[in-house]
Amino acid sequence: MKKTLFLPSLILSISLTAQQYSDTPFTQDYSDTFELDSSLENVALSQVRSDRNGAVKIISSDGLLQAWDEELTKDVRYRPLADMQLIAMESYQDQFIYLTDKAVLSNAWGGKIYIEHGIKNPLQFAIGKEFMTLIASQNELVLLKDGKKIWSKTESALNPIAAFFDEKGERFLILTKNAVFELKTGSPKLSKVYNGQDLVDITVYKGNIVLGTSNGILTLSGASFSPGTIDRKLPGTAITSITSINDEIWFGSTKGAFKLRKDGKYDYYASKRWLVDDEVVDIAKGPNKSVLVLTKKGLGKINFVKMTLAEKAEYFQKIQGLRHVRYGLTVNTGLSTPGDVSTGTYSDTDNDGLWTSMYLAGELFRYAVTKSEDAKLNAYEAFEGMERLTNITGIDGFPSRSYERDGYEQGLGSNGFSEEWRKKFIAENGRIWRLTEDKRWRWKSSTSSDETCGHFFVYALFAELAPDKEWRDRAIHQIKIQMDHIIDNDWYLVDWNGKPTAWGKWHPDYVNSFPINVGDRRLNSTLILSFLQTTYHFTGDEKYKKAAKKLIKRHGYDENANRPASVIGFEEGESLSDRWNHSDDEMYFLTIPGFVNYSFDAEQKEKHFGAVKSHWEVERSEKNPLWNYLFALTGGKNIDSEESAWWLREFPMDLVDWKIDNSERMDLTKIKPNFRSQTYSEVLPPDERVLSLHNGAYRNDGGSGGKREYSPYIYLMPYWAGRYVEAISAPKSE
Repeated sequence: MKKTLFLPSLILSISLTAQQYSDTPFTQDYSDTFELDSSLENVALSQVRSDRNGAVKIISSDGLLQAWDEELTKDVRYRPLADMQLIAMESYQDQFIYLTDKAVLSNAWGGKIYIEHGIKNPLQFAIGKEFMTLIASQNELVLLKDGKKIWSKTESALNPIAAFFDEKGERFLILTKNAVFELKTGSPKLSKVYNGQDLVDITVYKGNIVLGTSNGILTLSGASFSPGTIDRKLPGTAITSITSINDEIWFGSTKGAFKLRKDGKYDYYASKRWLVDDEVVDIAKGPNKSVLVLTKKGLGKINFVKMTLAEKAEYFQKIQGLRHVRYGLTVNTGLSTPGDVSTGTYSDTDNDGLWTSMYLAGELFRYAVTKSEDAKLNAYEAFEGMERLTNITGIDGFPSRSYERDGYEQGLGSNGFSEEWRKKFIAENGRIWRLTEDKRWRWKSSTSSDETCGHFFVYALFAELAPDKEWRDRAIHQIKIQMDHIIDNDWYLVDWNGKPTAWGKWHPDYVNSFPINVGDRRLNSTLILSFLQTTYHFTGDEKYKKAAKKLIKRHGYDENANRPASVIGFEEGESLSDRWNHSDDEMYFLTIPGFVNYSFDAEQKEKHFGAVKSHWEVERSEKNPLWNYLFALTGGKNIDSEESAWWLREFPMDLVDWKIDNSERMDLTKIKPNFRSQTYSEVLPPDERVLSLHNGAYRNDGGSGGKREYSPYIYLMPYWAGRYVEAISAPKSE
């Protein structure tokens, strides 16, 4: 029996050392959300602040609230506050200061601060150095110092909507709907410095005054107050809040919150992945370097913590074991209460074998890198789940899509397809559940080429990396019987009814019926050659090599497979290729290690690698680490290590499938409609788009509204593949 690792360590050290990503701690963001207690459903929220003890308080139309145990509840700790009319609050020296209809007060500093302001119907206040306090009502401004009034002014129809203290400029800024006023503190004098319209909020950032409007952001020079051009290239243009936190500027809008990055672009926080709802009311500094985003219906606490990619993988590993293993298979979970992972239930999918193969591959890579006993046991558990997919059908070498105990199978419903579509597809393709001989189980038929790719890919990897020979031999047996099934059935996957499945077709009449610029011709030729090469590699049986040579010489399969990816184009009206199918990319990249590394000779290997490289070049814009690391397994050298690490860093910690909508963002550059279904000039970070599998790079909108949680194999497989090919270092301290 031949034995060659997918990628010998010598190649690793030569090709990847210079590109290795150093896994030092990076800043990972994630969110905790707090919804209004059911008894406060109709309460209006207006302000949020935190103090040095980590307490988070909210001003509402029903008094003071607190963030506690995933809810906003009434804060009744200080009973006197409950009897006061709270107008606003600030955090000064990391302690809470309150404005009421009668006074400015605090419960810190022994409760000594209580200053009666004497203003009728105060609206806003701001606190400057040494507790200097500005209070504003509809027609009056008052400046207090050491508990005494040192300046006041009546300004008819002032109607302030915000007050802000600029520490460096030693001035207060007062905002109305159509003007900005400046009040210097040295010798108090009120000056109107800007006339505008539809103004909403104000802050100072890098010495300039930044104004939020109902339709964009405007910056005034900090000295001359001259306005720049209004900026509407934003994730949301209807601004509701602006604040500067830790030298970064944050914006709230009716479409979520966003933070300006150093490169001039924005980190965008919207949807229930980050917030209770997207209508932002207020943004403030939170405990432990977090940012508090108060919305109409609750609070989002966005946390920023230091971690390595390895620590992130460890976090996901626990989630996988706790919530995403069904009979050894890797599955998503359906959530009966949206977003509540405790209500998760297991269900089948059409691709249980494919998803399991990808998780299993990750565990094999983890074992190869770490020799972890846990990784080995996980791999063996997943292998047995996959092995049973084939054994349960009673058809030699024919793997099922899934299996379940009789009476509990769910058909296609778990995939989110409509009932009408499900009935139509079942009628046309015979995708039904078959009862086992013992009448205890059902297995799902009409297996696709996606599943077959997963099986051949991971069984070959298992035969390379599993530590125990008897287990490796079981994987090789699966490779052999599945290949024999395809050969014995004239290059088809043949189902229980004696008919080929809808997608398991590699016969020349089918493959060569497609024009050369349709991806199916190239893809299916690549798949079957890789399957045959893999089987020959592990069995040494010449019949598999002869079968491959026949397909190559008589039917041009090598010519099909070696055609560069750039040849593939848009075919109007072609049922299978009227657009670029990113599920085909997934199949292709899982297939390329066997396609290149198990080539029959050096010349063929060189040509196969050239074809693979052409496909990788087309897909580089996705910045997908899985594509890059699988390309590295074939000997690829320039594999975009930093782009891959960017994807892994930006992958969200929350695996719930929330509804996401980026369609109205103005900060993104749209491109013309194209057969790749790419909407914007650059792929969005994974935590700003719909959570999807590796075939969904350009899915920017959609989601189930929190009705399922994805399996974390989406992260785990590429991370451990990156470690295996040494494109990611072991974790390092900062």
